[in-house]
Amino acid sequence: KKESELFEEIEQAKKIPGVKRIFLADGDAMVLSFRRLKSILEKIRQALPQVERVSAYCLPSNLKKKSIEELAELKALGLGMVYVGCESGDDVVLEKIQKGETYQTSKDALIKLKAAGIKSSVMILNGLGGRKFSEQHAVNTAKLMNETQPEFVSTLVVSFPLGEERFAKNFTKNGLAPYRKLTQQGLFAEMETLLSELELEKTIFRSDHASNYLVLKGVLGSDKASLLAQVRAALH
Repeated sequence: KKESELFEEIEQAKKIPGVKRIFLADGDAMVLSFRRLKSILEKIRQALPQVERVSAYCLPSNLKKKSIEELAELKALGLGMVYVGCESGDDVVLEKIQKGETYQTSKDALIKLKAAGIKSSVMILNGLGGRKFSEQHAVNTAKLMNETQPEFVSTLVVSFPLGEERFAKNFTKNGLAPYRKLTQQGLFAEMETLLSELELEKTIFRSDHASNYLVLKGVLGSDKASLLAQVRAALH
């Protein structure tokens, strides 16, 4: 959208009473340049001074050209949290789904956000690697979380909006066995591995999206034992 059009929408939001939080919609707003993001946040602050937090989606690679100092300036202007679609910490799985990210790009982005004071809410896809890559998907995703210590982690179950066949094509290249999605039991087993491997200090964990078969909520690591107990009860 043109900046003038966007600013007009921000002005219209002044008519809505009690606005405390704003989400920069509808895709990944962090793809915008630092200049544009700064301009938008300054307009929000000028028009809606009562707003306490602005948030947005964020692909790790979209932070590559933004410095910690620039991100800290966006934080000072109200950008309090971003939802980072890591999906996996395993490079093989990321390559298979053509994510355009790697373990390292995700790690660099999360560390940069923490250094700037912006909270991260990381999204992980349970079952993303199918049966063949399930364990390494869980183990390496946990490793990524352990090394970056995000403030929030949430898991969703992988879905196939463009069809499972299209999704599975890259998994069968070079003579590999066909992609086989996880059963409900398989998803629980993968979650058990993920939770077992996570060594987080104070991260809010949520697995309560509509796609999840089992609702899990807690703080890691203080609730690790109880969360694992819930998963193991579901498995049995």
